[in-house]
Amino acid sequence: MEESLRTIVFAASPLFFATMGETISEKSGVINLSLEGSLMLSALAGFAAAFETGNTLVGFAAAAAVGAAMAALVAFGSITLRLNQVAVGFVLALLGIALSSFLGSSYTGRPALDVAVPAWGIPGLREIPVVGPALFAQNAAVYLSILAVLGAWAYIYWTRPGLHLQGIGERPEGAHARGIRVNRDRYLYTLAGGALVGIGGATFTLSAKLGWSFMHTRNFGWIALAIVIFGGWNPLRVAFGVVLFGWLQWLALELQDDFPDLTQILPILPFALMIFALVVINSAWLRRWADHHPRWGSLVRGDPPSAIGTHFTPE
Repeated sequence: MEESLRTIVFAASPLFFATMGETISEKSGVINLSLEGSLMLSALAGFAAAFETGNTLVGFAAAAAVGAAMAALVAFGSITLRLNQVAVGFVLALLGIALSSFLGSSYTGRPALDVAVPAWGIPGLREIPVVGPALFAQNAAVYLSILAVLGAWAYIYWTRPGLHLQGIGERPEGAHARGIRVNRDRYLYTLAGGALVGIGGATFTLSAKLGWSFMHTRNFGWIALAIVIFGGWNPLRVAFGVVLFGWLQWLALELQDDFPDLTQILPILPFALMIFALVVINSAWLRRWADHHPRWGSLVRGDPPSAIGTHFTPE
């Protein structure tokens, strides 16, 4: 039990970063649909930089820069050029995938142990039954991913800038009337979210899924987008979605020995189940049930920011 929980949290750490980054971006009103390509390209950049320099921190910095650069293109296209956010993000997703495949061929199969994030158990805390090994016998990347979840939640709901963030995503006109520079802040939050996505990419290749291979993070960008919607744009609920997806992945691996005939299907089953859960969460009948049972309904539904995907022009 303890080892299984530890494995789930360890594998979930890259998605903690990626989903928190996308949550922050979408809370500001900008959809970064480039996540699939951005995650893949930053995963390559993180591994390549760490491999060439022998410094893991350089790898994370390079990955964050690549993620922020991709997000900057999304922001420029949608905020400055006023293009469709979904179209811009989708094109950049395809570009990131293609670039990672082209540029990453020379790094496929390269040894990664020398630049891997080292294990770093916290004495005293790691001996706590059940949760100790899962939360306190990991490495620095896992600890930071958990702090990213808690930090995003606290920032959005418990700070004044977080309230401003919600304002520019919900009612940008009202935020502008209060003196908030909506488009400037949207740029900043989109870049910050992209940097977190980039760190998530580096966490794949330098920690959770060590090394680089062709299409190394395939489908994880799309599933991160789905988990953000599944979690109702609330960092804690989004984190629960990440853990649920991690548990489904772990379960699929465990079932392979019992169902050898399904070895081709089981690895992709968690992706299908998360998409199915997303459909159920957004179904009309569940929304009607949530409206009639507000106490429990708030736990299973979440409405997107009102101004998500829209353009804002200051008067």
